[in-house]
Amino acid sequence: MAERSTAAVDVADNSGDESLTAQADQSTADGVANNRERDTDSDEAQGNPTGEESDKASPPELHSGHKLARRYRLEECVTRLDGFSSWRAVDEKLRRAVGVHLLPADHARARSVLAAARSSALLGDPRFVQVLDAVEDEDLVYVVHEWLPDATELTALLANGPLEVYDAYQMVSQVASAMAAAHREGLSHLRLNPNAVLRTSTGQWRIRGLAVNAALRGISSDTPQRADTEAIGALLYATLTQRWPYESDAHGLAGLPKDLGLIPPDQVRAGVHRGLSELAMRALANDGATASRHESPCTTPEELVKAIGEMPRIRPPEPAYTAPPAYQRTSYQKGTYGRPAPHPGVTQPVPPPPPPLQSRTGKALKWTVSALLIAALGLGSWQLADALVERGGKADDQNQTQTTEENDKGGAKAGVPEGKLLGIEAATEFAPSGSGIQEDQVSLAVDGKPGTAWITPQYQNYSNFGNLAPRKEGSGIVIDLGEVRTVTRIGIDLYRSGQTVEVLAGGEDGSGTSDLGDYPERLTNLKVTGNSLTEKLKKPVKTRFVLVRITDLPTDTSPNNYRGGISEIKIYGS
Repeated sequence: MAERSTAAVDVADNSGDESLTAQADQSTADGVANNRERDTDSDEAQGNPTGEESDKASPPELHSGHKLARRYRLEECVTRLDGFSSWRAVDEKLRRAVGVHLLPADHARARSVLAAARSSALLGDPRFVQVLDAVEDEDLVYVVHEWLPDATELTALLANGPLEVYDAYQMVSQVASAMAAAHREGLSHLRLNPNAVLRTSTGQWRIRGLAVNAALRGISSDTPQRADTEAIGALLYATLTQRWPYESDAHGLAGLPKDLGLIPPDQVRAGVHRGLSELAMRALANDGATASRHESPCTTPEELVKAIGEMPRIRPPEPAYTAPPAYQRTSYQKGTYGRPAPHPGVTQPVPPPPPPLQSRTGKALKWTVSALLIAALGLGSWQLADALVERGGKADDQNQTQTTEENDKGGAKAGVPEGKLLGIEAATEFAPSGSGIQEDQVSLAVDGKPGTAWITPQYQNYSNFGNLAPRKEGSGIVIDLGEVRTVTRIGIDLYRSGQTVEVLAGGEDGSGTSDLGDYPERLTNLKVTGNSLTEKLKKPVKTRFVLVRITDLPTDTSPNNYRGGISEIKIYGS
């Protein structure tokens, strides 16, 4: 087999004696390896990764409770090695959990870490854990990234056994597609292992540490695409067999038997999907030969995506049908409610049914009741018909009288909504992050034309605006009424149904900014709406600014694409 890149499974070693994977997997982190979302460094060696500098800067002496930039409060150290440390922290400004990588500003790799973090942040792909901040602050350099408390590492999933065929297929499809997109932008991972791949509670797979994890350790590769492709093959191999495709144990997985070389997954474990087994070998065995067929190797994520597309699609398993339990009649329905329970072994006598009315008196009684029922039905029908005729005549007279009264009173009490349609002075896009998405189309939502609309771009994979950090609070339109007015009713036509919408007011002192806290008064509840949203307020509200806010979008053209918008906004009052 031709030489395979090992940058995806561990840091390069200078000794040349021991296998790279074995070095990476014989040591663990500093006692926090059981953290549900630990850093990807928890299963790594703590020696010199590249043999660069012999006297590295020591990691900063920080402790739990320390604050960075008066905003990020350090909570728990999850990794400390090789001159840097990784922490679970709290963003006190946005009140959310984040992850933080810290290293001294004079560290030999500080500049490359900052450059990698900023490049990763510019990618903006929701399939990767997002970099939120990258700062050089006097004697410290730190990188802030998302923290996903509801996500589970692939390492933890494999501890329970191999994944189901459909789950393994989804993992390799999503990870390969994401890495192909990253390489098109010139970014590589080089540390892609089971600790860096997470599955969220919604079933989406996300990748942690793009470019940053390799920069923290000074890892580089002359063939980054091949290294990442081989790493994806190793991940697929592990999900199919619960074994690591090298001789040394790693990431809580047993390695392959020594002296056997790389054997296909379907020879390691019975029942492995044939197509996925061959796909893993094509990514791992880069000399071009797989175990059962001679296929060209996959040396780049793009080639791997193409190979996955050529496979027959693997569909999710059918949900198991569970028969409902047999219907049990209650004791009340059985006619035993209130009766004493029978003694064991004693047969209860069954009471005989009452005899039918067979006597002469009984027959007479039946005929009498039947006659009374027929008479009652006839009388009721006659009275109903008489009432309908009389009501029809009165309705004609009332219509004539009402028409005259409406002409006299100017129609003030018929069909006029409460309050008048208020004029709109201006409309702007709600952009909490400072940048809008379709600012030039806002006027289409207040032009009085239902056929025009402010429409969002199309987002992929996540309905909450692609799960992008700048859209955490959604988007929408801020209406300026020109002055403080009394609002009594709102009417909104939406671009399509299925959007999650709420309407808020800024109050009498509102300034109309894109700060959600500037709209304290709620006009409607946050809910999924149809094609329109109409609300008559129980109590009039005085305000100048009204916010129509969208937090979740409906699907568009396919289940993984999402788009929404607003066609027309009308506000009534005085």
